[in-house]
Amino acid sequence: MLTIENLDVDIESIPILRKIDLVLESGKMIGLIGRNGAGKTTLMRSIMGLLKAKAGTITFDQAELTNIAGHRRAHLGIGYMPEDRRLVPELSAEQNILIPVWSTGISDFQNRLNWIYRIIPECKAFQSRPATSLSGGQQKLVALGRALMVGERLLLLDELTEGIAPVLAHRMGEILTTLKSEGVSVFIAESNDVHVAGLLDKSYVIERGAISAQTQSHQVNTSEAST
Repeated sequence: MLTIENLDVDIESIPILRKIDLVLESGKMIGLIGRNGAGKTTLMRSIMGLLKAKAGTITFDQAELTNIAGHRRAHLGIGYMPEDRRLVPELSAEQNILIPVWSTGISDFQNRLNWIYRIIPECKAFQSRPATSLSGGQQKLVALGRALMVGERLLLLDELTEGIAPVLAHRMGEILTTLKSEGVSVFIAESNDVHVAGLLDKSYVIERGAISAQTQSHQVNTSEAST
């Protein structure tokens, strides 16, 4: 579904990403693991078109994203949850979730919203509350719901569990488990994989803007384990 080859990205003439190669297959969940400043957010923003590639390709379902304007990429079914949430403070929780509907013209948004509320019932519980009244963890749940509204085909999550209480980090893991069971393709960037390691089909380690290691999950199929 997503293939990145030889990707170089500079920010103000400073090289940030170098020769990035990465593959995400449809229905899989992969991780990009690295310390702060390693280049995780830069890669996410490059996929979304917020940063321009200097060299290399980003291919999404046979479409070359580097040839598609950033504001058009959400129309392809790619949802993005930034590390800093980026909620609109003047809007309610539900209105923030619905922002992609207004920007992309999603026609069946009510069914999608109902699905999001089934996956993340917490969001329905505080749907009418203004974004400014929510805790940091609650805001992350809303930002995840907003990404799910448009991310029908691919979900990009930047530091999903960073800076939240352990109990909420555990809850995020439960939500990811549900998404994985429903075949959602997910790309997660985290400083460490302590909360998501058991869910990942593959992990990439990024250091100083380059992929330094790649590991394949050895998850055991439960049907095979019982035979």
